Amino acid sequence: MRGSTIELPGTSSAPALLDPFGRAVTYLRVSVTDRCDFRCVYCMSEDMSFLPKRDLLSLEELDRICTAFVGQGVRKLRITGGEPLVRRDIMTLFRTLSRHLESGALDELTVTTNGSQLARFAQELVSCGVRRVNVSIDTLDPDKFHRITRWGNLAKVLQGLDAAQAAGLKVKINAVALKGVNEDEIESLIAWTHGRGMDLTLIEVMPLGEIDGQRIDQYLPLSEVRRRLEARYTLQDLAERTGGPARYVKVAETGGKLGFITPLTHNFCESCNRVRLTCTGQLFMCLGQEDAADLRAPVRASEDDAPLNRAILDAIARKPKGHDFIIDRNHARPAVGRHMSMTGG
Repeated sequence: MRGSTIELPGTSSAPALLDPFGRAVTYLRVSVTDRCDFRCVYCMSEDMSFLPKRDLLSLEELDRICTAFVGQGVRKLRITGGEPLVRRDIMTLFRTLSRHLESGALDELTVTTNGSQLARFAQELVSCGVRRVNVSIDTLDPDKFHRITRWGNLAKVLQGLDAAQAAGLKVKINAVALKGVNEDEIESLIAWTHGRGMDLTLIEVMPLGEIDGQRIDQYLPLSEVRRRLEARYTLQDLAERTGGPARYVKVAETGGKLGFITPLTHNFCESCNRVRLTCTGQLFMCLGQEDAADLRAPVRASEDDAPLNRAILDAIARKPKGHDFIIDRNHARPAVGRHMSMTGG
């Protein structure tokens, strides 16, 4: 069965991609590099081998694939990595993709970053139509930050946040909940983010890729975190969605939003509207499955977009209903062999 399309009311004339379960795929996350200037302990090993340049999609190829998805009804593009802002000439891609914002074909162009390069690029991102960014910060303790990221400098990231907010970007902080590492800081992260007008999303450790150590030693169920927070805060469930897997609450005492991404304690697949493109042109229809479609081959085989568009439709027809993440002592190997830095965060 090949993926199908439907017309969505109130949007552009582009059809929406429909998966086998009737979900409209309107959100593409694009990894532009597997490289990163951090080595976070839950994401990758310290001694990583990265892909040779010849295997990567060029910026022109990335633009072509993104444009094909926009033409088939994708309304939101998120640029990720690795760390996307370390890719050489990356702002060229943002500038070319911004034409879809100007035409109205695209609702949002955004980015997930570790913040290390934000001071350098914040203003230019705004000029390309980016209005909000997600920044990963797991702790406000500089020494602990360095231990978690191995190579990161918290002061530099905070300077990037200042630059982002000064440029007018709306910032959301992502924090991975790590047992015995930052679980005692979650309340202070809430106070800090909400005090700066930023939202906070907590994320459970995901079993992707080999790391140094075992993820069961890092895994902190967010169901447990929420129970503890409810003893201190009034958490009001919100119906809103931002196109991602987070479920949001309003913290009455601060007035800010708090999100929970719970791939393990609560499968978030029922309303999944997203697919992920790697920097090598592999399209993963599910973060937690190994099945992928090769989009690099049709892009490099022909200047005609018809083969690429067919490949996209065929891939969406294979999108599964959900993932099967497991973390326990009996499943020491990761559920998925590739690292998050390859797939895109």
